[in-house]
Amino acid sequence: MDGTVPGLRLSAVIPVHNEKDNLGPLVEELARELNRIGTPYEIILVDDGSTDGSGEVMDRLVHGRPELRCLHLERNRGQSAALGAGFEAARGDYIVTLDADLQNDPADIARLMEWIPKYDMVAGFRRKRRDNRLRRVSSVVANRVRDAVLGDGIRDTGCSLKLFRRELTPRMPRLNGMHRFMPLLIQLQGGTVTQVPVNHRPRVAGTSKYNVKNRLFRGILDLIGMWWLKHRFVNYAVSYEASAAASGRSGRKSGVREDNP
Repeated sequence: MDGTVPGLRLSAVIPVHNEKDNLGPLVEELARELNRIGTPYEIILVDDGSTDGSGEVMDRLVHGRPELRCLHLERNRGQSAALGAGFEAARGDYIVTLDADLQNDPADIARLMEWIPKYDMVAGFRRKRRDNRLRRVSSVVANRVRDAVLGDGIRDTGCSLKLFRRELTPRMPRLNGMHRFMPLLIQLQGGTVTQVPVNHRPRVAGTSKYNVKNRLFRGILDLIGMWWLKHRFVNYAVSYEASAAASGRSGRKSGVREDNP
């Protein structure tokens, strides 16, 4: 059993850390948009050791919402760990990731779905970031440095809004910083990635968990680690199995491009 639920098309996976005031509006808006799209879905909130009462809010939101599932990590492990837990719990054919701070716009999910299944991943890039100037400039510099080192062609790795095939997640290594390199981890498996512009909204509640100080040194270490992984990653596919029920051949080409439908 691979965990897939027949007919379940989409799993929305959202890491949560101290976002109690955003959770109710997030679930309402996301459910409304997914119902409008009309695809069978589930919403998975993953509490990453929140200390502001987010976990209790999540547990209250579950009542009367059969599509909502809430996971609680035993303690704060970071965004990559929360995403990893969500990936392992997801049961849909595709996973969409977004932040819990309401800065990602659920209305953009339909835009991403237009490019599935043509591509294995559709990554959003923020057309107009609603952050302060320092964060915008540092993000531009970081993305250019990352692309120069890794050559993945991703223009906005910090945008959490991404849609991709769930079956690709088991081979994503569970390491700190994974969430910033998911397009590369898809490419290393031979998957195809495209990028589309998405909306970015100002934060209205809570506080950001990231700043230049706590990202600079960690980002450099992550970049070195991903460079090593890129050159050591073993990609393989079984050509066929000789048995009573022989499997067919399959294969995909890797690549990245930008589309603006």
